[in-house]
Amino acid sequence: MADTDVAVDETDRLIASDKVEGTVVYNRQGERLGTIRNFMVDKRSGNVEYAVLSSGGLFGMGGENYPLPWKVLTYDTSQGGYVVDLDKDVIDTAPHYRAGEEPRYDRDFDREVRGHYGLI
Repeated sequence: MADTDVAVDETDRLIASDKVEGTVVYNRQGERLGTIRNFMVDKRSGNVEYAVLSSGGLFGMGGENYPLPWKVLTYDTSQGGYVVDLDKDVIDTAPHYRAGEEPRYDRDFDREVRGHYGLI
């Protein structure tokens, strides 16, 4: 790559999925809530619907996964991570699952998740 070439995995408004995975998520109080495990993209629209927050466990094993509607995340350059305007107890009581026990991401689950975060 020449010195004048622009990186293809990140621009001022776009970022490659592999750079999002592993990014830390904080709440407004600065508490580290976990990291982005992956995100779920709507096959038809191409829109990101959820970022799956991985929390707890050791080395990514045995933790819980919390689907966060993409709209509740804001990237904060000063923290180098995503920030949610939610208290930790809101996350702790949110719909979640263990790795290997992924829920069916259907309309009922979508309503449950979005309802928990007050988005419906």
